[in-house]
Amino acid sequence: MHVYGLTGGIASGKTEAARRFAARGIPVIDADQAGHDAIAPGGAAEAAVLAAFGRDVCAHGRIDRDKLGALVFGDAGARARLNAIMHPLIIEAVSRRCAQLADDGAENVIVEAALLGENGVKDSWLAGLILVLCPAPLRVKRLVAMRGLSEDDAWRRIAAQTPPEAKYDMADWVIENNGDIATLHAQVDAIAEVIHGAV
Repeated sequence: MHVYGLTGGIASGKTEAARRFAARGIPVIDADQAGHDAIAPGGAAEAAVLAAFGRDVCAHGRIDRDKLGALVFGDAGARARLNAIMHPLIIEAVSRRCAQLADDGAENVIVEAALLGENGVKDSWLAGLILVLCPAPLRVKRLVAMRGLSEDDAWRRIAAQTPPEAKYDMADWVIENNGDIATLHAQVDAIAEVIHGAV
């Protein structure tokens, strides 16, 4: 089975691209969802996150992602502590899902994860890397409109990530998501054709 990576900055359009790849018959594993599952009540990371950050990150009896995000996106040390807890668990969950898909006969799979290539190197297990780019001011507008963040919070979250443009040279395909959804879909469709043909 070939494993491809799908990455890009927050609010770049990764999720919409992932939906289109899935619609084109390529299964997508959402690493962010694996992270959400890990901090859910009874999840593999819940106790460790509470031990590291306390009950201040909770709302309604569970870890609140917005509270946790507000804490770690403004503090590099806190972000590193959270990543040390979360990353091994996310990798384990993604690996399990890849194995299940391989057992089911999948020939290709896409792993959607913002943190792919963060160290400046394309992961050796990837058959290819797809990078979604979108101008930062447009991403801020999306975060304000779709997630209810303030502009300052949106810019903080963008600044906390490696600039997606830094991954340009390691990407096998780049999707420029600065137009309408039909333009995004057309770019995804072209890449899907290549992936299907690589089997």
